[in-house]
Amino acid sequence: MPRLSEVIAALDALWPPERAESWDAVGTVCGDPDADVTRVLFAVDPVQETVDEAVRLGANLLVTHHPLYLRGTTTVAASTFKGRSVHTLIKNDIALHVAHTNADSADPGVSDALAGALDLRVTGPLVPDPTDPKGHRGLGRICEVDPPATLRHFAARVAARLPATAQGVRVAGDPDALIRTVAVSGGSGDSLFAEVRAAGVDAFLTADLRHHPASEAREQTPLALIDAAHWATEWPWCEQAAAQLDEISDRHGWDLRVHVSKTVTDPWTTHHSSGAPN
Repeated sequence: MPRLSEVIAALDALWPPERAESWDAVGTVCGDPDADVTRVLFAVDPVQETVDEAVRLGANLLVTHHPLYLRGTTTVAASTFKGRSVHTLIKNDIALHVAHTNADSADPGVSDALAGALDLRVTGPLVPDPTDPKGHRGLGRICEVDPPATLRHFAARVAARLPATAQGVRVAGDPDALIRTVAVSGGSGDSLFAEVRAAGVDAFLTADLRHHPASEAREQTPLALIDAAHWATEWPWCEQAAAQLDEISDRHGWDLRVHVSKTVTDPWTTHHSSGAPN
C-alpha cells in the first residue's frame, strides 16, 4: 500500500499546486506523510458531514475541491466548526488534501467533468492558460452541443444530469432558441462574461450568477444563461478525479479503494416560488 506522500505526489502531478490562483489555498491541510493509505474519499466540501462520512468509510485520505481555510486562520480550536473538522480528521488518522483552482484549470479539469456529464464535445478552454503550449489548460470550456437542442431541452438535460439541489436550474433566454455552442464553467462564473461574449457561444452554463452581471449580459447579447447550483456544477469533478486516481492506483499496484461522496453539501435546503398568496 502507498504512503500518503506517494499519493499526494500523484495528486500534485494531476493538479500542480503552483497552477493555483495566488489567492487560493490548496494542498495538504493535515496528515502524516509516512502514514499508509488504503481508502480515499473525494468530495466537493470539507464540511463536518463529509469528514464524518470519511470516518464511517474508514478512509485515510479525504480529497476536496473547496479549501478548508481559504482566508487563513489563527486557531484550529474544536470550539470552531472548522477546527472541529480538523480535530475529527486528526483523531481518526485521516489526511485532508485540497485541489481547487489548480483543478479548475487542469486538463482534464472541473469544467471538462461538467461538460462530460452533459455529453458535450469540448473544443477548447474559455480562458486559455498562457503557459500551456498545447492550449488545452485554462478556465472554463467551450463546447459543442451535438446534435443542437433548444434551450428548453438543453436546460432539461442539465437539470436531469446534475445532482438535484434545492435551487434546481435557472434559465434566461428564449426557450425555443437553438443551442449549438455553450460555454461551461464549474462554480461561480459571472466574472467570465467578457470571455463568454468574445467566444460567440449560444449559451453559458455556470453557477452563482448575480442579478446585475446577468441582466447586463442579457441586454448586450441574445446569450442564453443557465444557472445551476455551485455544488452541483463541481460535483462531476469528484467522479472524474476518482477515476484518475483509480487509474494511477492500478498502474502502481496500490490497490486503493477510491470513493465519491454523494452527500449533498449545497447550503440551500428548500426552494419556494415567490409570489403573493391568492
